[in-house]
Amino acid sequence: MDISRVLIVTAVELEREAVLRGVGQENERVTVIAGGVGPVTSAVQTTLELVKNQYPYDLVIIAGVAGGFVGRADVGHIVVASQIRSGDLGAESLNGFISIDELGFGSGSIEVDEKMTKRIYQTLIQAGAPVSIGPILTMNTTTGTKETAKRLIANYPEARAEAMEGFGIATAAQKMNIPVCEIRTISNLVGPRDRDSWKLEDALLRLEEVFAKCKEVL
Repeated sequence: MDISRVLIVTAVELEREAVLRGVGQENERVTVIAGGVGPVTSAVQTTLELVKNQYPYDLVIIAGVAGGFVGRADVGHIVVASQIRSGDLGAESLNGFISIDELGFGSGSIEVDEKMTKRIYQTLIQAGAPVSIGPILTMNTTTGTKETAKRLIANYPEARAEAMEGFGIATAAQKMNIPVCEIRTISNLVGPRDRDSWKLEDALLRLEEVFAKCKEVL
């Protein structure tokens, strides 16, 4: 895959700064923006960046910290998305959650660029990083109970992590025929919300390390 220009989208400025430290401020091929929290805001900001630029982007990478599902992505680990999926786009029913796919109103998943995803994953493996690959869910409301965590695993058995922006950013890229990848570092486990137990600084440092290791393959 011949890449000349890359757009990396995080949610917040702390994530953006971590990515920039990794790729290097002097890297003119890579633009890093903080697109805001949630799928809608991040999709709008990504779209604005994609359409305003005189020189087209060849790849969009979603990056930031996330919650990892217990036993699948531990705190301190890295998850590279094999699929970007909305975790809560659909309808409730007496029989449980009905996805937008089942409702017949579209698709709640976006495929990642396989070649670049494989390159990133293999680079991290070769560097000895604690990395796994699997679907990353996008949630409008992050999980805060054991019950919700169990429901998500029942609905998406292969899911590794959850965050709040991926599906929105990926939709913006998809509409403009730009390939997309997602990389997340795990700051906490999905389940009961316990902000005091989060390892946010460690996850941001890991995010910096990820892009320092991968900048040569982007």
